[in-house]
Amino acid sequence: MSGTAEQALIDAQVFENEHDRVVREEIETFRRKARAFLDGEITEDEFRPFRLKHGIYGQRQPGVQMVRSKIPGGMMTAAQAGQLARVAEEYGGGRGHLTTRQNIQFHFVPLDRTADLMHVLADAGLTNREACYNTVRNVTTCIWAGIARDEVFDVRPYAQRVAYALLRKELTSNLPRKFKIAFDGCAGSDCIAGAINDIGLRAVIRDGKRGFRMLVAGGLGPLPTEAQLLEEFVPEERLLNRCEAVIRIFNRYGNRENRNKARLKFVLRERGIEWLREQVEKEYQAILMGGGIAWPERVPEGFGGYQSQPQPLGQGALLPVAGQQATGDGEYDRWLSTNVREQRQTGYAAVTVRVEQGNLQAAQLRDLGRIATAAGDGTLRVTIDQNVLLPFIPLARLPEVHGALGATGLGAARARQIDDVVTCPGAYSCNLALTKAMNLGAALGEALRRYDGPRVRELTIKVSGCPNACGQHWVADFGFFGNARKIDGREVPYYQMLLGGGYDTEGVMRFGLAVQAIPARLAPAAVERVLDHFEANRTEGESFRQYVLRHKIETFREMTRQFAKPAELFPEIYNDWGDDQAFSLQLGRGECAA
Repeated sequence: MSGTAEQALIDAQVFENEHDRVVREEIETFRRKARAFLDGEITEDEFRPFRLKHGIYGQRQPGVQMVRSKIPGGMMTAAQAGQLARVAEEYGGGRGHLTTRQNIQFHFVPLDRTADLMHVLADAGLTNREACYNTVRNVTTCIWAGIARDEVFDVRPYAQRVAYALLRKELTSNLPRKFKIAFDGCAGSDCIAGAINDIGLRAVIRDGKRGFRMLVAGGLGPLPTEAQLLEEFVPEERLLNRCEAVIRIFNRYGNRENRNKARLKFVLRERGIEWLREQVEKEYQAILMGGGIAWPERVPEGFGGYQSQPQPLGQGALLPVAGQQATGDGEYDRWLSTNVREQRQTGYAAVTVRVEQGNLQAAQLRDLGRIATAAGDGTLRVTIDQNVLLPFIPLARLPEVHGALGATGLGAARARQIDDVVTCPGAYSCNLALTKAMNLGAALGEALRRYDGPRVRELTIKVSGCPNACGQHWVADFGFFGNARKIDGREVPYYQMLLGGGYDTEGVMRFGLAVQAIPARLAPAAVERVLDHFEANRTEGESFRQYVLRHKIETFREMTRQFAKPAELFPEIYNDWGDDQAFSLQLGRGECAA
């Protein structure tokens, strides 16, 4: 080994050791703070911001927490999947929940066990630091990075370093509100929904030089806002500087008095894009003159799926996982047509694993890691629609992989189709939720399996348990968010129904149009009514949004009026999906921006 190579290894080990020291000290500080709170030495108001900064949310159930782990860029190793399975088994009631920001979260964790959980995450290079609170949240990345046929360039190294650079910084850990960044490397589509992020970055090559097209100030919530163009081309070497400039402006001008108006999108609404562009440029010049956050030369092992020594592509047998071979019947053919996409690397495909409402059992997490190791490149990718992507599967091994997935309960076809519904956890655990979004998602999925026409299958449904849009209901063909109403003096769970959200034919993000509120138990019937009309009345080449605009919202209000105000009531209408008891509106203190 040359002296230079030997020194590089020493430097890498020093870096890893220092990173681990910081993380372990941080966890032990959390343990002491949590103990002080449990012993009554500090108040809930004193402890809450500290707890949230470490990715620990309160739940509507007293005495337990939701713990959210970042998966930077949605990329993780098979070893990390195995460690997350351990967390699910030992701390999370046997399952984890994938989120629309490429995180995984665990529910019902006692506070006095959270520090031990954090150490288990750290053992695999995972962190829950700044997964919540008024921070730069998990940096999301297109799941097709490095494998898409239309890729401009691989954005993963940039996303990894930006995410690591902005972690544990004074600027980025106490902002007026949460701040979201997304990277996309595809030429033809916005796979990562950059237009609903505070910073959306799309790969661009200009005059042979790499850079990014930067959008700013997008966001959802009760008042959705599409991001605006800040700059057509940010050269790669100035990417972090430009991101920091935007964050600095948000930190200075974001509304710290009213958290309901604290996102960057409100700065844009009140002051305009020209003002924002001018202020960002001033801050950017100040960074160039005086220095800012440094570009990291490396990231820790496992961070964003990073491996200093990537494993070779899988050549092992899958039989220990699957215990069977695929049958090659119609079920396999359906899965092949909907869940498999060939990569730009000849002979390989990426497999989308459909995960119902984003819920994975511990055994399933572990098996996914084994499959990725045996058949793929040893990595897994979490999608923003709550599924998992397994890249670098040899085409000849697809039947075997399908059999392995089927054996662990994850072999379902129709991933990213209408019955693959995206939901937040809703009132299952969240203090702010009004309704049990995951249960409605399951009911919708079951009701809509009968639709097999290609124009209907490609539509999307997203459900949130409240107006805050964790389920991203604004950007789906069918969106729902929970609310409540009274009928004859009794509370009834309702959902506001939206139609026509998502990207239009020109690639511009559009938000869904509000139709009306419908009782939770009748929401599937309302969707079926609209779909039947769509199938019968759409014109050739017409998108769902074009169809909605052509018929106008009043048409759909009239079409679904009988569901909104049912003439005949039935006992179940007073129950939320999955409940056998009457619905009762229960809200706790929200911590999304506490």
